Amino acid sequence: MDADFSHNPKDIKRILEPMLENNYDVSIGSRYIKGINVVNWPLSRIILSYTASQYVQLITRMNIKDSTSGYICYKKLVLESIDLDNIKFTGYAFQIELKYKAWVNGFKIKEHPIIFVNRVFGKSKMSGNIIWEAFFGVLFLRLNKKKFLHQI
Repeated sequence: MDADFSHNPKDIKRILEPMLENNYDVSIGSRYIKGINVVNWPLSRIILSYTASQYVQLITRMNIKDSTSGYICYKKLVLESIDLDNIKFTGYAFQIELKYKAWVNGFKIKEHPIIFVNRVFGKSKMSGNIIWEAFFGVLFLRLNKKKFLHQI
């Protein structure tokens, strides 16, 4: 969850429900389940984020519409199973990497819609390096899929 209130704390209960009631292992607050639910982002940022999620779906075959979402909950078992010391990526791609490793190893993932409001305070960490890391990182993940099987 972003600490700048871009993610509404009132949605925490909705993120936890699939895990508590339906035995999901990962629950994602998604900006892209019902169209595009982003407030006060410039169009260029919306296009970048939405296109990135579509690119991730195309390359990895994960059925996750918002793979870069940071409003997410993992069960303790999932996090304990992932070798966090060997997470490769440091930019937004780490969000994709964690979801991918959980998905490859069969953890149950659920997305539900949220409304994302652009931050009022602070600055985005988005940069060209982060974009390139994600672009090539997704290819790396897909090409090394077998290495991640049962790693968890």
